[in-house]
Amino acid sequence: MSIETEKSSKPIRVLVCDDSAVLRGILTHILEQDKNIKVVATAANGQIAVSEVGRNDIDLVVLDIEMPVMDGLTALPLILEANKHVKVLIASTLTSKNAEISMKALELGATDYLTKPSTGRDVGNADDFKRDLLAKVLLLGHQVHVAKAKAAGQAKAPSAPQADGKIPGIVTFLQAAKATQLVTHPSKPYKKPDIIAIGSSTGGPQALFTVMKGLYGKVHNQPIVITQHMPATFTAILANHIKQQSGFEAFEAEEGMVLENGKVYVAPGNYHMTFKVKDGKTIVALNQNDPVNYCRPAVDVMLDSLNAIYGDRTLAIILTGMGHDGRDGSKKLFERGACILAQDEKTSVVWGMPGAVAVAGICKKIVPIDDMAKEIAEAAN
Repeated sequence: MSIETEKSSKPIRVLVCDDSAVLRGILTHILEQDKNIKVVATAANGQIAVSEVGRNDIDLVVLDIEMPVMDGLTALPLILEANKHVKVLIASTLTSKNAEISMKALELGATDYLTKPSTGRDVGNADDFKRDLLAKVLLLGHQVHVAKAKAAGQAKAPSAPQADGKIPGIVTFLQAAKATQLVTHPSKPYKKPDIIAIGSSTGGPQALFTVMKGLYGKVHNQPIVITQHMPATFTAILANHIKQQSGFEAFEAEEGMVLENGKVYVAPGNYHMTFKVKDGKTIVALNQNDPVNYCRPAVDVMLDSLNAIYGDRTLAIILTGMGHDGRDGSKKLFERGACILAQDEKTSVVWGMPGAVAVAGICKKIVPIDDMAKEIAEAAN
């Protein structure tokens, strides 16, 4: 699969850290297919990675977890200390142990994660992995360039790489948002919702922890359903972390599970989470239909299902994330009279999903993440 973008003025400088020489070579080959990316160094362990970040101008580190000498989790805070602008993308094989460590890495400051296929041959042949790797490196690397330009006092930020249409989510709606007067509806009255729905992706776990901790003890009369773009195994761990950090009873949703007020349900990885009514109660209905917006679970699928049951009694919140998943479902809810909230650009790791909703002009408010729980609680009560 060939994926390229137009040449930008300055390439994104990447360090690849993996204890497998074969995987380092394959990852480097994938990344350098794009002319906007340059792999300037590789490292066989975390200790070498920390050293390379200290002496090279690195924008982004692709970091393995399990390595000799120094593992990824140990190296992560040292990398972030060595370079205040660098972004770290965790890349690990999908095991329960690695998923738990990856979640911890996100809490410690990693920006995002990727699940590697189990063998080098699989990595080299996995189109989905290649697409996601390039998309995330291009987007996060551009953000580093913008941050560096601001720190240097440059009046004009670097232009974003132009995707050829094969990479979802490169268009983050930043330029569209800046070129358009954002239309919000602050006077639109809240209707007391019967359900609260949250969609998120890149940067989502950290944002979710902030929101859920702020909501605990304040939301009793609605179930909370969450679609976070994550693979299987990760979503069960996410639900457990929400429970540990916030105090809510939180579950990875299961087929037929009855939604109860004051409890949290996370869409399981690789399944769309929809809902149906049985004996007067709303229950979870999972499916493995085709991905929507390249995603399964998809936020739009969840919102469309809720719209059919709750309509304007849905409160939808779109948090940080790459792409525009959640925009179309939010539009339909807005047309029914529901209220939509979006995270603001400043506090989003990626202002793609919330930016898409904001630019569509369907939000009641665009809210900083630290104020989001207060806004949701006001609507809920």
